[in-house]
Amino acid sequence: MESKEKKEKKKNLILIGFMGSGKTTFGRWLADRCKMEFCDTDAYIENKQGCTVKEIFAAQGEMCFRDMETQALRELCESPDGMVIAAGGGLPVREENRSLLGQLGYVVYLETSQDELVRRLSSDNTRPLLAGGGLREKIRDLMAAREGIYRETADIILNTDRCTFEQMYKNVAGAFR
Repeated sequence: MESKEKKEKKKNLILIGFMGSGKTTFGRWLADRCKMEFCDTDAYIENKQGCTVKEIFAAQGEMCFRDMETQALRELCESPDGMVIAAGGGLPVREENRSLLGQLGYVVYLETSQDELVRRLSSDNTRPLLAGGGLREKIRDLMAAREGIYRETADIILNTDRCTFEQMYKNVAGAFR
């Protein structure tokens, strides 16, 4: 676990990282454990649009979806405190979104190795950016583009490989206080 200097207390806990890093699964568990509300930005957008992320990508394109992510963050900044938020994997790539994440709360990067991501995502056909074969290469290329951004955005970096939710919780809780 790597951590930046402690900042002023934030109002929400935001999980960022690559697709398959556990943001939604751990986020739900963490919200339940801490008696907080849970929000997944992809689900938030799907509920608002009435269709899946995959359908949005197919019908309107990635840029339109990225605009929806920015709008979702703006709306979440106006929401009450006390949420665990799982951000979409590409959400931090946009500079404006990184600024909004910092305003929204304490950001945790769930770092996951490429081998572990390949294992977790090998049977997942819901991710538009990973469609069409060559999973390992697509993960490698996207990670090369995103990892520095994840690290720069995060208040804390937490490796998820071979780590239980309880272990992850202890690392996050200690830094979040």
